[in-house]
Amino acid sequence: MLEVIIGIFSGIFSGVGMGGGTILIFLLTMFGGLEQHIAQATNLIYFIPTAISAIIVNYRDKTIDTKLATFISICGIIGAIIGAKISVNTDVEKLRKLFGIFLAIIAIHEIYTLFKEYKQHKKRHNKIS
Repeated sequence: MLEVIIGIFSGIFSGVGMGGGTILIFLLTMFGGLEQHIAQATNLIYFIPTAISAIIVNYRDKTIDTKLATFISICGIIGAIIGAKISVNTDVEKLRKLFGIFLAIIAIHEIYTLFKEYKQHKKRHNKIS
């Protein structure tokens, strides 16, 4: 049952474009008891069907820049190969720490973006008043 809940929760995040894989890795390591390497590898397999379904929906809605998507995909494949080689040869604890740092950087960026948007909204609201 835990696997179903983890899958649904990370699928929702994937569907709205918020990085369901990041959530999946976190949930699998914290609640699923998986090692970081296994959670990351599981995420890569999980990513294939969720990405395909998101591509289909967005392609139908004509919200994909196919030239840009092709270029980014090719670069992403190269980066994934390099990253997989690095990951396989990295100690599990070091990998967990690096992943934690990555999540912290994302959190800081999101908080900064929200704060910036709040300030712009407040500035626009004050001009109207």
